[in-house]
Parts: sequence; C-alpha cells; structure tokens
Amino acid sequence: MSEKTEKATPRKKQDARKKGQVAKSVDLSNAIVLLAAFSVLLILGGQISKRLYDLFQYGLSDLLLWNVTEESIPLLFINFLKEGVIIAAPIIIVTWLAAFAANLAQVGFLFSNETLKMDLKKMDPIAGTKRIFSLKSVVELIKSILKIVVIGGITGMILWQQRGVFLRLSEMEPMSIIAFISSLLLKLGITISAIYLVIGVADLFYQRFEHAKQLRMSKQDIKDEYKKTEGDPLIKHKIKEKQRQQSRSRMMQEVPNAQVLITNPTHFAVAISYEQGKMSVPMVVAKGADYLALKMREVAKEHRVVIMENKPLARALYASVEVGEEIPEELFKAVAEILAYVYRVKGTLSK
Repeated sequence: MSEKTEKATPRKKQDARKKGQVAKSVDLSNAIVLLAAFSVLLILGGQISKRLYDLFQYGLSDLLLWNVTEESIPLLFINFLKEGVIIAAPIIIVTWLAAFAANLAQVGFLFSNETLKMDLKKMDPIAGTKRIFSLKSVVELIKSILKIVVIGGITGMILWQQRGVFLRLSEMEPMSIIAFISSLLLKLGITISAIYLVIGVADLFYQRFEHAKQLRMSKQDIKDEYKKTEGDPLIKHKIKEKQRQQSRSRMMQEVPNAQVLITNPTHFAVAISYEQGKMSVPMVVAKGADYLALKMREVAKEHRVVIMENKPLARALYASVEVGEEIPEELFKAVAEILAYVYRVKGTLSK
C-alpha cells in the first residue's frame, strides 16, 4: 500500500467538507461563548443585580400581602416569567451569537446531513477500541489534563490572593459579601475565559494540522482522482486522435472541390475554394503539413486540381487561416492573383 505523503487536492477537501469533515476546535467555540457570557455580566451586571434584588424584595414583601386565588396565581407566574426573560435574554442572545460567530469563523457556512446518517461502522467494537487507544485519544487526554492544570492553577492563584478577604467574610455585611463574591466570580470568569481562548486558538491550529494529515493522499490516489475528474489520459488521447482522423477525412473530401492547392512544396499544403456568385471571398477548405500535405497533393492530382508552389504564401495561409475561414485582407491580393492565373489556365485548356 502506497504511503499517503501528498497534500489533499481541492476536490478531496471539498468532498470531505460535504461530509461535514472540517477542522474545528470545540475548545475555541466554548471559550468564545464563555468570554461573551462573562463580558455581558461585566457590562450589565449592575442592572441584572438590581433586577434580581428588586425581584427578591418584591417576593419577600409585596407577595406576602397577595390574596392567593386561581386568578392571581397565573398572573404571578407571568410576572416572574417576564422578569426572568428580561434578566436572561441578554446573556442568551449574546452567547448564541458568539457560538454562531465562532463556528462561522472556523468553518464558514456549512450544512451537512452526512453526520446524521446511520453508520454501522461506528458501532464496530474493534474499531471503537482502536479509537480509544489511538494516538489521537492520547493527545486529547493530554489536552484535557493540560486544561485542568492550567485553569485550576490560575483559579487557585486568584483565590489565594483573596484569602485575607475570605477570612473576614464573617465580619462583613450581607450586601458586601454578595458584592465581593460577584466581583470575584466575574474576575475568575473573565480570566479563565481568556486563558481558555488561548488554549482554543492553539487547539484550532492542531485540529487543522490533524485534519490535513487525515486527508493526505498517495500519489496513486491523486492519479485515480485525476482519471475520475479529467478522464483516462489514454482514452482522451484516443478520442482526440479519432477526432483528428475525422477532421482529416472531411478535409480530404473537400480537396477535389478546391480551385487550387498552394504548396511549400512538400511541408505545407492549403486548398483554396472560390465560386463566383456564391462566395464573396476565397476560403480555405483544407490544409495540412508533412504527410497530410503529401496526401492532399495526391488527391489534388487525382482530381486534376491545379497545384501551385508558393512557399511564403503557403506558410502564411497555414499559420494564420483556419479551415472554413475566409482569406484575410493582407493575403487576399496574392490569392486573387493565383486564382486569376488558375482561371486563365483552365480557360486555355478548355479551348
């Protein structure tokens, strides 16, 4: 089996993308979502805290005076639901947008139902065991341990710096305790999210490297793909050769209808046709080089087509005029003189 040492072709990458196989870091997406959530709390934390405080105060004061009936309970539920939505909505919306942006930035717009299809290979216990003890699983384990150590270490350092305040919590007022804990949680959240973001960026580079490695192809794979997309080179060559043969056959059929065959004399041959009253300008109906030019001479002799040797004109016509095209203006005079001579010769012969 040939080694997969070549980079994936654009088609291989596109096929993998259609199947939902893309380089994506879950850690990076989670880090962005966490950072967005704590950023909202940092910006709107004061307003959220006030609403929560007012809600608790309302529940512990005004609600005690309510007359609980079948009509008042639904109204009470609706009021609490509205407040809950107002408090949670900014966090939910921002985190949802952050998750969408994180995925969009990594893989772009992508929808694939391939990952939802039933695949019995995934239920293979032998393959599952190989995945568990694979190098990728070891790397993922190391990454998880690294995240725990780094994030746990940073969290421990921040808490250790606040050890003095923790020892005085029993002496502080309830509102001061709440303010301190809220501030500490926000600081922890922002710091951990920022560290997690760095880990996520590093993980994204690793995922892209691993994805590119999985998509690597052997030289034979590239050849097989080329055959599928472009067709077998041997078959294409045969088709082109067949087309050339058909083109030559059509040209040979046109040589007897030409008025003159202009030659090099042996390297090039160009058949010119002109019918007065039907054609405004002479036209090239066939042309060939080397062996084909020789065959055209033979056909012209057989059908008594006039053969004129004119090396410069033959080269110019062969190089600049395609079969079926009219003679260009710069070569018209030279061709017209030859045709005039041909008509004079035919007229003399007919007499």
